[in-house]
Amino acid sequence: MKVAPLSVVTLEYTVTDEHGDVIDSTVGKEPLVYLHGTRYLVSGLEAELEGRAVGEAFEVTLAPAQAYGEYDETLVQEVPGEMFDGMEVSEGDTFVAETDEGHRPVTVIEVSETFVKVDGNHPLAGVTLGFKVEIKDVRAATAEELAHGHVHGDDGCGHDHGHDHDHDHGGCCGGGHGHHDHGDDHAHGGCCGGGSCGGKGHQH
Repeated sequence: MKVAPLSVVTLEYTVTDEHGDVIDSTVGKEPLVYLHGTRYLVSGLEAELEGRAVGEAFEVTLAPAQAYGEYDETLVQEVPGEMFDGMEVSEGDTFVAETDEGHRPVTVIEVSETFVKVDGNHPLAGVTLGFKVEIKDVRAATAEELAHGHVHGDDGCGHDHGHDHDHDHGGCCGGGHGHHDHGDDHAHGGCCGGGSCGGKGHQH
């Protein structure tokens, strides 16, 4: 069986930045298991995986446009401090903000007496990423997985690749964001994924 939309794919991967430094890897850890075609991965990686079979291994370099986009200065904003009344806020914390485009994870980059400066860019925005990937398994999704839109089982719901391994970049393949999130069961995607069971963080 080949990788196709709504197939369940198991991957081993290593991700590096433009300097060749390893950002995250499954080496010595659990592989990534995800439902293909649900935007769990960044677009460039998902396109590279399409149609490949078990046992195939490849390397690919993705420009920001194929990964997390270019860095957008307009997403850096100063928010009035009173919006965080009763909350402990420090640099590096990540919150879920409600915007015109929907919920967006934002990272606190500065805290003063009167305002909190937040950055709505993904931590890897503007970064060219290198992926070394091996496909370990491909199977059909179950009816329940298709209904829920994510993988079930030991490595399905909410297994975070990257965040549980001191990964400070907030995910590198799919949209998980932040390593000091404040929220209940906030789903982090880890390196290659965007989270599988949902959750909630502070909204402001």
